[in-house]
Amino acid sequence: MTAREYLKKYYGYDNFKEGQEQIINWILSKNDVLGVMPTGAGKSVCYQIPSLILEGITIVVSPLISLMFDQVMSLKQLGIPSAYINSSLTPNQISQVLYNAKIGMYKLIYVAPERLLSPDFIEFAQSANISMLTIDEAHCISQWGQDFRPSYAEIPKFIAELNYRPIISAFTATATTRVKEDIIKLLDLRNPLNLVTGFDRENLYFEVQTPKNKLVALMNFISEHQNESGIIYCTSRKSVEEVCDKLNEENYSATRYHAGLSDKERKKNQEEFIHDRIPIIVATNAFGMGIDKSNVTFVVHYNMPKDIESYYQEAGRAGRDGSNAKCTLFYSGQDVRTIQWMIENSRQATTQDPEADQIVKNQEYERLKLMTFYSTTNMCLRNYILKYFGENPPTHCGNCSNCNTQFESINITSEAKKIITCVQSLSERFGATMVIDVLRGSKNERLLSMGFNRFACYGTSKNSVADLRNYINEMIQEGYLIQSEGQYPVLQLAEKASEILLDEVEMNCKLPKSREVNEAKENSKKTLKHVALYEKLRQLRADLASEQRIPAYIVFPDNTLVNMSEKLPQTSSALMNISGVGSVKIEKYGEAFLSIIVEYCQENGIEIEEEKPKEKRKPTAKKRTKAKKVVVFPSVDLLKLMTPSEDVISITEITKIINEVLIESECTKLTAVKIGEWLVSIGYLEKIEYDENKTEKVPSEKGLKEGIEVEARNRDGNKYNINLYTPNLQQYIIDSVIDILEFNS
Repeated sequence: MTAREYLKKYYGYDNFKEGQEQIINWILSKNDVLGVMPTGAGKSVCYQIPSLILEGITIVVSPLISLMFDQVMSLKQLGIPSAYINSSLTPNQISQVLYNAKIGMYKLIYVAPERLLSPDFIEFAQSANISMLTIDEAHCISQWGQDFRPSYAEIPKFIAELNYRPIISAFTATATTRVKEDIIKLLDLRNPLNLVTGFDRENLYFEVQTPKNKLVALMNFISEHQNESGIIYCTSRKSVEEVCDKLNEENYSATRYHAGLSDKERKKNQEEFIHDRIPIIVATNAFGMGIDKSNVTFVVHYNMPKDIESYYQEAGRAGRDGSNAKCTLFYSGQDVRTIQWMIENSRQATTQDPEADQIVKNQEYERLKLMTFYSTTNMCLRNYILKYFGENPPTHCGNCSNCNTQFESINITSEAKKIITCVQSLSERFGATMVIDVLRGSKNERLLSMGFNRFACYGTSKNSVADLRNYINEMIQEGYLIQSEGQYPVLQLAEKASEILLDEVEMNCKLPKSREVNEAKENSKKTLKHVALYEKLRQLRADLASEQRIPAYIVFPDNTLVNMSEKLPQTSSALMNISGVGSVKIEKYGEAFLSIIVEYCQENGIEIEEEKPKEKRKPTAKKRTKAKKVVVFPSVDLLKLMTPSEDVISITEITKIINEVLIESECTKLTAVKIGEWLVSIGYLEKIEYDENKTEKVPSEKGLKEGIEVEARNRDGNKYNINLYTPNLQQYIIDSVIDILEFNS
C-alpha cells in the first residue's frame, strides 16, 4: 500500500494537507525531519503513516498524559495497534506494554520524556527494532521557546543509549527561527527536511476587545455562542474561579481547570469537557496542550497571554475540524503589569548560569512587548501573527476585528511632538501612564508633588487616555519611542524621535471609526439545510461514544457529520466519499449511520441511491440498524477496583473477579477462554492436542517459572488437571485486561 492508500483506509481522506506528503516521503527515505505546522494541520498523520509502513516500531515522545491517551484512543479506533507508557500505569501494566511491544503487537508507543532513561525502558529500547523516534511538541527542548521542559533535554541522552540511531522526526505548532535552530542542533538532526507549512488558519476569526468590565463583556460574548463548545483562558487561578462561578450563576454549563485542583478533579473536569457533557471550560494555560477536541468553536483569552507563541497555540485549539471559529482576546493594561510581575517573581532559574538566565528573562520581556503590540495594534491581526512567525502575508485578511473595522488615518505629528517633549521633560524616567497624566493636566498628588505641573507640556493635550495610548503604542512600533524592559517599563527616546521634532517626517495613526456588522464568518453548522438529520447523526454518535467511553469526536468529527448531512450518502460507496470516513470506520459504524440517513431521506421524500450491483437498500422504518458490536474498554481506575484473591485460584475464578467490575461498569466482559487464549499468545500457556476432539492448555516452561501451578483433580472417576494462579499472577492478568480485550477484539 502507498502512503495515500493508508490515508484513505485509516483516516478517510483522499488528499494530504499541505506538507504532509512531503514530510512522509522524506521520512520513508530514511531522513530526519523538523515539521513546524499549526494546530489542526495534521502533524500526527506525518509520523503515524510512516510508522505503519516502516518495519519496526515508532516511539513518540509526548509531554502530557491526556495527549497520549487521546492519541492512542484515536489510533485504536482506526484499527492501528498502539499503547502508551506514563505515570498513570502500574509497574505490571508497563511491563505488559513493553512485553507486547517486543513481540510486535504495536506500531506506535507514546512515552513521557521522564520515562525514556528509566532502566526498564532503556533495556527494551536497546533490544527493540525502533524504526523512528518522534518528538512531539519539540519546542519544549529549547530554552528560547515558550514552554521549555528540562525533561526534553534528556532526549539526546536517550538517543545516545540506543544501539543504533533511528530516524528522528520532530514536530511543533509554533517555533521562531531561533527555536527551530535550537531543535535541529540539540537533537542533532541529520540532513533534515526543515518544513514550515504556513501558520495561517483561515477558518479562525481573530478579535481584540478592550472592555471596561471584562465579566460583562464575557457574558455578552457567551450569550451569542450558546450551546457551543469553548475554552476561556485566564492568567490566575483566582480569575478561573471567578469566571467559572459567574458563568454557572448565569445558568451556563461550565467547569474549571487549574493547578490548584486535585489530580482527580482536574481529570474529571477535563473529561466532562472532552466528552461534551459540559460545553465550556475555564482554565489557566495548564490546560490544553495536545487536546484534540475537534468541535471547539471559540477560545476566549480573558487575560492577555505572555507571548504570541502561547496565544497562537492556545487560540489554535478552536476550529480543529476546519469549521469557522472565533478567537477573542480581552485586553487591559493590568494584564501587562501582571505578566511583568510574573517574569520578575515567578521564574525559576533554568541553568546554573545567572547571566544566561538573565538573557532568557530579557527574551521573555521582548516576547511580552510584541504580545502587547498585538493587543493594541490597528493593523490586520492575522498579518501581525504571521509576520511574527516569519511569513509575508497580505496586509488585509478580511477575517479579523481590525479588518472588519473602519479606520481613519489621522495626522498626529503635533501630538507626537508633545509626547516626545514630555518624555524629555521627565528625563526618560517614567512610563506611559505618567506621560499621559502630564499631557492631560492630571491633578494627581504624586505628579503635583514632583512639580511636573510646571512643565511647558503640562495640560497641552485634549485627547482621551485611550487615544494617547494608541499614539504612544504607534510611536513605539514605528521606532520613535523605546519602552524599557522590566516590571516598571519607562519610555525613552529613539534616535528617530528627532525627525519628528525637526519636521522631517509626518506621523500618522489609524483610529477606529465604526464597527461593521459582519464580525466573523458564519459557522457552517448554522447554515445547514438538513439540521434535523445533523442532530440525529450527532445523537447516534453520542450513543456510540458513550458505549465505548470515548469522546464523540473520535467516532467522527463535527465536519464529517456536516458533510454527511449535506451530501446525504445512502450507500457504503457513497459514504466512503465523505471526508473523514475510511474503511475501518465504515466497518465499525457505517451501517448505523447509513440507516439514519436512509430513514431520513425516506421520510422526507428524498430519492434513495442504489448501490450497484446490489439491490436498493430496504430500510426498516423507525428502526435503527445497530452498528457492529464494539468493545467497551474499562478505564485504568476501574482496573484498580479488581482485587486478586489471596489464594491460588483457577482462571474461571479470576474471570469472575474481573467481570464483577466490567459488568457493573457496562464494559465488555471477558470469558475464561479468552483469557486462556491471551495467555497462550504471550507464552504462559501452550496448547497440547491429544486428538481431533481434545485440546488442553498447559503451562509452558515460562508459565511454570512465573508461578502457574498444576493440580490433579478427580470428578466422577474422571481425572483431569487444572491450572491455578498465584495472587501475583492474578494481579498481572487484572492489569492486562485492556490488552486481553484488544487481543480478542
